[in-house]
This record gives sequence, structure tokens and C-alpha cells, in this order.
Amino acid sequence: MNARSISHASRSADLLIGSMVKLHPRNEPIRRSALQCGFTLIEVVISAALMSLILVAAYLCLNAGLSSQKLIEPRAEIIQNACVAMAILTADLRGACPLSKDNQFLGMHRVLGEMDADNLDFATHNYTPSHPREGDFCEESIYLDSDPETGQFSLWRRRNPTIAPDPLTGGSKEEIAKGLVGVRFEYFDGLDWYDSWGEIKSGKKETSQKIQPNLSGIPEAVRITLMFDSNPKSKVVADSGERVLEPPFVFQTVARVNLTGSSQGGASYGSSDAGTSDSTGQEAMPGTQGGGTF
Repeated sequence: MNARSISHASRSADLLIGSMVKLHPRNEPIRRSALQCGFTLIEVVISAALMSLILVAAYLCLNAGLSSQKLIEPRAEIIQNACVAMAILTADLRGACPLSKDNQFLGMHRVLGEMDADNLDFATHNYTPSHPREGDFCEESIYLDSDPETGQFSLWRRRNPTIAPDPLTGGSKEEIAKGLVGVRFEYFDGLDWYDSWGEIKSGKKETSQKIQPNLSGIPEAVRITLMFDSNPKSKVVADSGERVLEPPFVFQTVARVNLTGSSQGGASYGSSDAGTSDSTGQEAMPGTQGGGTF
């Protein structure tokens, strides 16, 4: 066998091995997997649609949470202001005492437009002296007043710890609550509720105390009703320029005047002729002793 035959045989063997390698079944999966890798157009479209749904749902949940926060925060502040105002008024009325010899307790029913804006003037022992020559006696007035900048009404309290010639003036004032749309005081004499109390008009005083028992003395209880604006950020009507008021939040409580019996003594409306007596058969006052929230 010569060298030419040997080289020809080697080339034949190489060609045979190469053909066997190309046709070997182990190489077929490698070629198929290389051709099948990646995503189809349908898979990409479905994935994008699902991602869009998830993002939209997350945005709606976040927006609902922010809207609820904007709605709850102002109302929580209103409730807090109402609780503080009620606590202050109730404490002062529980320690109420005669304001002066002529005017022991004054409650005037007042209306501003369509809004109740009652006034209340009395004296109270619910006061801690902070200056020399002061005692636990303090002249006090409760009233509504508007803010010239915002136009909203606030509840104010005037306090004068000194005995002034005019018990309805003097002292300093402080804001109790803001954002009110009405305040109403009602007075209980042991039998009925009245919208006003005391001799408001000057001149000749009424003498028929039996017919009108709310003209003198101190009531046994005072019912306090505060009405707050439920949405201070409500929209303004373009035509009229006025805000659209939603139904207000109404807070009510009854404060019992603990010093009524001792301050009145033998007041005519508390005698048996007027139909009431502290010792026999007095009609029970609505509400709990010391005030209760409705």
C-alpha cells in the first residue's frame, strides 16, 4: 500500500465521521432550542395588558386613600373643636352664679340672617386667679362674631375677673372655636325650656313672674347647641359669590347649674306658687346631671 492510497483512505474516514456528527440526534435539540428562544408577540401584548391593569388598580387605591384623608382630616378637626368648646362652656355653666343684683343671668335669643346667634351673659366661679386682687368670681359673655378676613363665624368668650360697674363690658376675650354656622342656648326652669332668660329690655320690668318665670334668677340647666360648617372648603357659586353650605354638624349637650338653689334662695319662680319645689314633686330635668351629650 503506497502513500497515495493511505491519504485517500484518511480523507474518506474524515468525511464519514463528519457526516455522522451532522446526523447525530444529540445535536438536534440544541438546534431546536436555539430557534425557539424569546417571546412571541401575543405573550408581549398579554404581559403589557396585565401590567397596565396592576398599575391602574394601584393608582385607584392610592387616590381613594388620599381623597378619604382630605375628607376625614377637616371633620376630625371640627369634632375636636366642638369637644373643647363644649367642655369649656359646660364647666363655666356648672359654676354659674349671679352676675349682678339687677341682672343675675342673661340669655338673649338672636338671629343673624338665617343663623341662630344667641348671646349669654353670666358670672362663674370656674376661674383660677392669676393676678393680685382677684378671686374665683369672673364675669363672662358668650357670643358669635365674624372674622372680617375670612367671613367665617367664631365662638368667643369674654372674661372679666373684676367687679365692674357695668357687668356686660370690660375684660379680655378669647376665641373658643371657629367655623360655626350657628349657636343656640335654651334654659330650663324645672318645668319648661325657654329660648331666652332674664330681663333683656331696659325700662319698666315685667311684674308677672308667675306667668313668665324666665325673667329673673338663674336657670336650673342650659342646653347648648353648636352648629359647625361640615365642609369649610366647599365651592363658591360663580353667580352669587356665596359658598354652598352643606348640612352642618350639630353638637348638643345639657349643662346643669349646680349653684341654682343657693343663689336664688326664695326666688318667686322656685316657690310652690310657681308649681315647683326643690323638696317635693319637682319634675326631673331632661338629660343627665352635670350635662350629657346627645
